Amino acid sequence: MKFQIASSRAGSLVLLGALAWPGLASATNGYFSHGYGVRAQGVAGVSIALPQDGLAAAANPAGTALVGDRLDLGVSLFRPDRGASIHGNAYGADGDYSANQTRNFVIPEAGYVRRVAPDLAWGVAVYGNGGMNTDYGRNPFAAYGGSGSAGVDLSQLFVTPSVAFRPVENHAFGAALSFAYQRFAAEGLQAFDNPMVSSSPGAVTNRGHDSATGWGLKLGWTGQVLPSLRLGASWSSRIEMGELGRYRGLFEGGGGFDIPANYGVGVAWQALPALTLAADWQRIEYSSVKAVGNPLSVLLQGGQLGADKGAGFGWRDVSVIKLGAIYAVDERITLRAGLSRTQQPVPASQTFFNVLAPGVVRNHFSLGASFKTGSGEWSAAYTRAPRTRVAGQGSIPANFGGGEADVDLREDVFTLGYSWVL
Repeated sequence: MKFQIASSRAGSLVLLGALAWPGLASATNGYFSHGYGVRAQGVAGVSIALPQDGLAAAANPAGTALVGDRLDLGVSLFRPDRGASIHGNAYGADGDYSANQTRNFVIPEAGYVRRVAPDLAWGVAVYGNGGMNTDYGRNPFAAYGGSGSAGVDLSQLFVTPSVAFRPVENHAFGAALSFAYQRFAAEGLQAFDNPMVSSSPGAVTNRGHDSATGWGLKLGWTGQVLPSLRLGASWSSRIEMGELGRYRGLFEGGGGFDIPANYGVGVAWQALPALTLAADWQRIEYSSVKAVGNPLSVLLQGGQLGADKGAGFGWRDVSVIKLGAIYAVDERITLRAGLSRTQQPVPASQTFFNVLAPGVVRNHFSLGASFKTGSGEWSAAYTRAPRTRVAGQGSIPANFGGGEADVDLREDVFTLGYSWVL
């Protein structure tokens, strides 16, 4: 009976996530989430060698073997503060622009894990992998012919079933298939919707939401190499998504917007009976997706938006370092803290087009706590990403009037979750 109830809850959560996904948006390490699950968020996303709940497979599927039978629910309130300024422009685009017409985003998450044998477990995690949203009430591209409000809305939902096996007591290997569903819309980009800039005029802006799906593979390992030391490694493949046909004139290759590969390693050290210290290193290959990585300057070489090898946002690959600490006050209360730092994905030369996608924050500072009750455990986490500003350098092409575009972003994330041990 317990298994049937838990399975029903897990299925309901998957459905809930699928229905709620249009509200998803995040932009932390580039446009990838900084952490998956309320406990991981409490330590700034550290999780490759530190599985804590049913969402462990989002970072490392091997963790599914180590968290026991459980069901985890969570919801995040994500509040970004994003904007841009343009100066020195010959066409009159100068000014300060706020992208905060839409301010609050609700992001649900769920994880379920069940052991089917002492050395074998399976699970499913539902989470928002990433996204980006800007909503400019005052159009920063109005001087070039843009009208109405301007911005983009990119959301990505992952449903990741996983299986993990422990061939020996101290080592676990895991694999997962990730189903990705993304939705995108753009408005106010009439300045780019012409034959000089786009390979498919009429398929650049104000086409409503379009969606695409794809599948990817995750592999992972974690092992207790010393009595107090655990290591981990994970890899997630690039996910080739279906084309966003309504925006085939905006994204390279006729609407392609794949999800880049990422990989990392982690370590967790039981420094004291009550204190765990952990760290992750992660690499995200943004530049491998041409719609993301190709620079806007490709336009000057005939590479129109939407064309094969056409212009994009000019993002670079990034490495992320995450550090976290967990302290068990007693059997009921656990405290967490963490910090992370990522390389800057947006070069100073690419800020003009990235007025639409200013995913520029670099530092995250997190606090979290859990409190066990009679039937389960409440957990909460708060993350602050201080404002980061990238000042443009040679950022606006001469045929758009020259000058510079500066972009900035600050974020606050509050997550609340509840867990059942099954």
